[in-house]
Amino acid sequence: MTLKKDNNKKHLCGIIPISGRESKLCLPWPDSCHPIKEKHLAIERSVLECAYAGCDSIWIVCNDDVAPLIKKQIGDCILDPYCFERQKYYKFFQDNKRFIPIFYTPIHPKDRDRRDSLGWSILHGALSCFYVTRNISSWLEPTKYYVSFPYGIYSPEVLKDNRSLLAGDKSVYISYKGETVRQNRYLGFSFSPQDWKQIHYDLKNNCSGGSRSLPFDQRWSSKNFTLDKIFNNDKIIIDSKKEIDWYFNLDSWDNLVDFYKSSYYNEYKVPNTKLMSEKRLNRITNE
Repeated sequence: MTLKKDNNKKHLCGIIPISGRESKLCLPWPDSCHPIKEKHLAIERSVLECAYAGCDSIWIVCNDDVAPLIKKQIGDCILDPYCFERQKYYKFFQDNKRFIPIFYTPIHPKDRDRRDSLGWSILHGALSCFYVTRNISSWLEPTKYYVSFPYGIYSPEVLKDNRSLLAGDKSVYISYKGETVRQNRYLGFSFSPQDWKQIHYDLKNNCSGGSRSLPFDQRWSSKNFTLDKIFNNDKIIIDSKKEIDWYFNLDSWDNLVDFYKSSYYNEYKVPNTKLMSEKRLNRITNE
């Protein structure tokens, strides 16, 4: 007897790209670790966005130079906000906790200074999730990917009520004034494994490559590709858009100051610290 894979079993993989973007704020720490509110960092906002979106695992793409700093702050897991908010309905909440594991993956050394743009970090994170889960079991393979940028500032709860839509077959893009990641905005979006193949194929075809016949500054052009260059693909259809009321980014200090001065700064709610209080997952064995 052969087992058939359950088509209803979904694995929504969250991806947070950090590598492939130069620091715009020029501070001693990475832009992704800059506080947007008291005791609340930009990277924490992205992790919470993935958790609210219903991701089953979260993959942070960062190189070894910043990984220890980020891991110390974020840890290995986050409590599912849906379960946390419904704890009063559980008789024994401790037995019904659901933790979302967080993984850290660096850009492959052969791709650094060649393809390592912010868009490539997204593709690399998706590929890392696929390879790791597939080697464990085909039942764990991701069926959908959701991307959250730590360089955009908006409420992490925007997709709180759209979990079933995100886990489905349709692509979902967050938009602000009609603009999405396809217009170079740091706004979350989802894509399928089939979309990944198309995006990766087009990126490789548009890259100049490393031929020595080309001038040095023209080799590996994809490392300079912006988000709109990679993800503005006519072959991939946007099935659903989620319009948000406000949005800021970390591309300059002035943009960050605009957020601090706006009324949205006070509207932004810092989630309960208990969501990220358990930094480490227990080991399977002590051996």
